Amino acid sequence: MADVVAQENESFESLLRRFNKRVQQEGVLSELRRREFFEKPSIKRKRKEAAKKRKSTRPPKKQTT
Repeated sequence: MADVVAQENESFESLLRRFNKRVQQEGVLSELRRREFFEKPSIKRKRKEAAKKRKSTRPPKKQTT
């Protein structure tokens, strides 16, 4: 779960912004949407294969050395 500790003299708006950013990075909402309804194993497999296919068509990431 996303934990955000309020810093001294920090406004509520900035605290909320940091919390939303943390939730987005951890993928809490996307996980919740994914688990909202039961997904049949065949659909799960198709979704994973489609993601794999999408990832393979992307140009490779640049490596920093």
